[in-house]
Amino acid sequence: MKSSRRIFLGTAALATAGTLTSFAPKPAKKMLLHHVFFWLKNPASAEDRNKLIEGLRTLSKIDSVRELHIGVPADTEKRPVVENSYSVSELMFFDDTPGQATYQEHPIHKKFVEDHSALWEKVVVFDSMDV
Repeated sequence: MKSSRRIFLGTAALATAGTLTSFAPKPAKKMLLHHVFFWLKNPASAEDRNKLIEGLRTLSKIDSVRELHIGVPADTEKRPVVENSYSVSELMFFDDTPGQATYQEHPIHKKFVEDHSALWEKVVVFDSMDV
């Protein structure tokens, strides 16, 4: 009886260890983040905001875009360090600088700018690289 219990416990321990290693964090790949903030000419227009958001969604079709997040200002505490005067933001993840350069020159991106630039009065871009 003791030996079958030891075998069971040993097998369970090995199975658990194997499961846990599959959930172990993998080393993070360094990525380039491209964060863009848009101020609409007509900030009160839900129609303009929605057109811009729909246009931004098309950018996810560009192969070098690894992830795309589109957002609007969160209803968080108003503090002097919080910038929430923008209308829409986009956050993209790229593998590297050449991937971001490919995105900039891609026909889908150029069409987005051509079709939607009349909606905004200001755009601010923050590009950053993982350290």
